[in-house]
Amino acid sequence: MTADQQRLSDRARAVARAHGSRSGKHSRRDWTGEPGAIYCRISHVNDEDQTGVDRQERICAEVAQRLGLVISPDHVFVDNNRSAWKRNRKRPGWDKLLEAAKAGEIQHILCYHPDRLMRQPHDLEELLQIADEREINLHGQANQRDLSDPDDRFFLRIEVAHACRSSDDTSRRMLDFMVDKAASGKPHTGKRRFGYTADGMEIVEDEAKIVKEIFTRYLNGDLPNDIAKDLNARGITTALGNKWHEQSVRQQLDSRHVAGIRTFRGQEIGRGAWPAIITEGMFKEVQERRAYRAAAHNAALVDKRFYLLRGIVVCKRCTTHMSGSKGNSPQYKCSRHQRNDEAQCKRAIGAKKLEEFVIDAALDLLEKLNPEGRLIETIPSDADEEAIKKDRAELAEAKEMWQAEEITLAEYRQMKKTIEQRIKKHQPTTVARPTAEILKGLTGANARPRWKELREAKDYARMNAVLRYLFAEIVIDETTAGRGVFDYSRINIKQNKL
Repeated sequence: MTADQQRLSDRARAVARAHGSRSGKHSRRDWTGEPGAIYCRISHVNDEDQTGVDRQERICAEVAQRLGLVISPDHVFVDNNRSAWKRNRKRPGWDKLLEAAKAGEIQHILCYHPDRLMRQPHDLEELLQIADEREINLHGQANQRDLSDPDDRFFLRIEVAHACRSSDDTSRRMLDFMVDKAASGKPHTGKRRFGYTADGMEIVEDEAKIVKEIFTRYLNGDLPNDIAKDLNARGITTALGNKWHEQSVRQQLDSRHVAGIRTFRGQEIGRGAWPAIITEGMFKEVQERRAYRAAAHNAALVDKRFYLLRGIVVCKRCTTHMSGSKGNSPQYKCSRHQRNDEAQCKRAIGAKKLEEFVIDAALDLLEKLNPEGRLIETIPSDADEEAIKKDRAELAEAKEMWQAEEITLAEYRQMKKTIEQRIKKHQPTTVARPTAEILKGLTGANARPRWKELREAKDYARMNAVLRYLFAEIVIDETTAGRGVFDYSRINIKQNKL
């Protein structure tokens, strides 16, 4: 036997060991009991197919039952009224689906049609990249795609390209329609505006009086929050039947529609074809007054206190962030403290002692980190490092075998999965996060003196960045202590994985 033949023989045995019992599992009868996920989506635009998400889920569930797949309730992902053709459109369901696929939680994805799953080529390529690492099949209402099969990939790319072209055509038609509508002076439709009928063309007299009152009171010096409280006390609701808040009053003051001004993509383009409630002069005067108040407010805040925990303090009751107060008594307050309805939350905690407590915890953690950002007591042993090194070499060899077409993609993926599992066993406590430049010089014995230097230099931005890197959330519960007593037990620090 030649050296090349021996090498191929050794590789064949390696494939057999790594591939194991998974070899040959390509028929539908072998899918029984395997985990799958369902993805449903319906756009808010007029797609040719507007099959509701409930019906999509029911159809996919029937396909899963027919194939013997197991669908966990946690693996049903829905994006209702979410367009997939906009590249910057957030799709939480889609993102969670990809996370489940990356984690190896699913082996099958079921959707009503591929264009429900993705309408942009980059979405498909992202999914195919994950499929290169995990054995994943894609099932539609009347077809099934093996994402590792070149022919199925080819046809799927054609389907997505067609869907992308359809979406681009729809986008172009919608834009042309909006341009024509704007040029005619007609308003952009959507949610009903306070003071007008649903089409935005006729005035609702009772509401118009309130619009004039809001603008007049603001020019007379009333604050938006005071105006909102008064409107609520009188039983007056917004156009959607909700209570008024400071922000909704500000939005009303920003509405060019009530001044009869037509806008397109944020730019004023002329007079609208509908009657105005207030004069254009009053509208501009309000905007000037708002700009003046904002400038004065910002100038007053120049020398104000920097809240080191900004962005990571969370109210446990509301699950919303808590922000720094503006008064002389520094506090972190729930973001809902200024609401005027039942959702109002008055939870607060003293800023000085909270920051001291969290910073002390951060410094204790920083002292345990080595210069590379790893926990000193969790560095892998030499034996583990050697085992990991050998496994990574074997993984690289397996990739070379696949690239040389000595093994199939499915065989390579199974070998990769087996080797990665071995690597994981050898590094259960190694760091998962990359070393952060933000920690440079702040770890080990230097932690406390370097932090003192940052404080003296008033480098608050870096201090905040370090705390954000170390901690995911600082959760604040309700206090059980008496008045005037700082309750440390209500603080729950959630550390990021290091």
